[in-house]
Amino acid sequence: MCMVIFAPIFAICAFVTCGGYYGHLQVKVDCAARRQNVNIDIDFSYPFRLQQVHFNAPLCEVQREEVLFLVGDFSSAAQFFVTVGVFAFLYSLLATVVYVFYQDKYLKNNRGPLVDFAVTVIFSLMWLVSSCCWAKSLTDIKRATNPTEVLLLISACKTQENRCAATQEPLWSRLNTSAVFGFVNVVLWSGNIWFVFKETGWYKTGKRYPTRSASGKRSSEMRERLYSESSFDLPDDSFGLYSQDSFTQSKGDFNKQVERQASINQSQVSFSLPETYLGKSVAYERENSVTSQGPMIFINEM
Repeated sequence: MCMVIFAPIFAICAFVTCGGYYGHLQVKVDCAARRQNVNIDIDFSYPFRLQQVHFNAPLCEVQREEVLFLVGDFSSAAQFFVTVGVFAFLYSLLATVVYVFYQDKYLKNNRGPLVDFAVTVIFSLMWLVSSCCWAKSLTDIKRATNPTEVLLLISACKTQENRCAATQEPLWSRLNTSAVFGFVNVVLWSGNIWFVFKETGWYKTGKRYPTRSASGKRSSEMRERLYSESSFDLPDDSFGLYSQDSFTQSKGDFNKQVERQASINQSQVSFSLPETYLGKSVAYERENSVTSQGPMIFINEM
């Protein structure tokens, strides 16, 4: 979406400022022999084939002029830069139409994001190469159209009696702006690679099945082990509490049963006291009823 908004604008600014440039240079030659001032106008423009730019310079010794040409051909870098800008602008408009009106077809079968990703990477590289070439060519253009270099081409300026000077120099602000917009497009299209990559199936697949590091695997195994140990410890504790409670309950029942048996024996003892006899027969009865009547009371004779 960032490319949809800004890419067409910066692409237009890049190729318009370069392709629509027009430079003007003016030098003045004062011939000492003829006492005549001659102004020479030199015009050049895109695509900067300077070897085809010619101008007429006076020959102060004779009444005639010479035809001179500037030096250098920088059309390849300039045309390459403008071509990349034009195609980037057209693709940006096409991408805008697809994003707005054909979003479903764009995402169908993941073909649209993959094509968009590949084209974005290509344009990023093209912008980088063309901007670097154009910046280098712009430096050479400035050197070739420098008034000092142009005056060295004029034969009359090589004579010390004649005076030569530059009255008007070209303005480079527009071409400097085009180079800046070129590198801005490099940053814009390179940054847009990430946003286009997020729409592809490669990013979605990597996000759906993330790779875990060794430390992450160890931590997950430790959590699973702790979870399994806690799940096994819970039934054992409950079983131990249950068994302890049941044992305590059975022990209490046993104590109650013992107390009940003791009370029964005591009642039997109290009930058998009136039936005791004094004398030796008591011992005999006692011996016969020890197992059936429980504890007995022995009375010694005086």
